[in-house]
Amino acid sequence: MQAIDEFCAALASGEGQPRTTYSGLERLAQRLVGAKLFSLMLVDEASGTATRIYTSNEDAYPVSGTKSFPRNEWATTVLSEGRTFVANSIDEIRTVFPDHEVIQSLGCESVLNVPVVLGGSVAGTINCLHGPGHYSSELVQASQALKVPGAATVLLAMADASASCADGA
Repeated sequence: MQAIDEFCAALASGEGQPRTTYSGLERLAQRLVGAKLFSLMLVDEASGTATRIYTSNEDAYPVSGTKSFPRNEWATTVLSEGRTFVANSIDEIRTVFPDHEVIQSLGCESVLNVPVVLGGSVAGTINCLHGPGHYSSELVQASQALKVPGAATVLLAMADASASCADGA
């Protein structure tokens, strides 16, 4: 419960938003499932793109622009079915992510992608990567506790993006 309380405090904080909440979600994910690399993406299914809004490794995966997401098993599992995607070897990762070499170079050979569903559509993903074989069935089950905090985080990100657009208009 302390980890959830800490996330709630980050969300409620008036300082450094939305990054304070993004960091709070990362800390929660670290406690629940662990991650050598953590990122948060906003998904636009209509355009087939995702935008990285937070990362624990800005050098390898900077927060910037948009990228097309793959149309493969990952997309079916996460975007179409709204289920958590798990790959526990670099061979499994290679079949779905074209950046598998970068992933492996960071010491990551397993991935856990938790969809954030709002109003019946996937609005974002929580992405945790770790060493080979890391995401056991127990950790996958534990990751489901990230969905509500993830939804709050994505809603905050969407509100921040709307405010930024309004400020620039």
